[in-house]
Amino acid sequence: MRLTKKAKDAFELIKRTDDGGREFWSSRELAKILEYSDYRNFLEVMRKAWTACANSGIDPNDHFVKITEMISIGKGAEREVETWLMSRYVCYLAVQNANSSKTIVAQAQTYFAIQVRRAEKLLDEKFSEEDEKRLLLRAE
Repeated sequence: MRLTKKAKDAFELIKRTDDGGREFWSSRELAKILEYSDYRNFLEVMRKAWTACANSGIDPNDHFVKITEMISIGKGAEREVETWLMSRYVCYLAVQNANSSKTIVAQAQTYFAIQVRRAEKLLDEKFSEEDEKRLLLRAE
């Protein structure tokens, strides 16, 4: 399956970036795009991503950040809700555990796989450049 421009644009639209340039996504926004009409159902997907992250030897607290947001509940009223900010890595894990019978989930799996691979390449290039600099300095 190819990633459609519409799907890519949807995931890019909800992507946020912090002051350090790190990308993250809101669990509530991602759940909507993945067509989870009831956020509680998406929480199970997130639990699986948390477990997969932990079982990989990575601290999930480095990739999931809980925040409180205000959402509109109609007629100008708002209420507080819990939302999770998720790194690219745990978004990838989440979509791997989402309902793959949905076309948009398959698109999300492709999108996040591509994004994770791009990040890996950038890290590899960065470390290669640093290794090269170290070797040049050592040779001097």
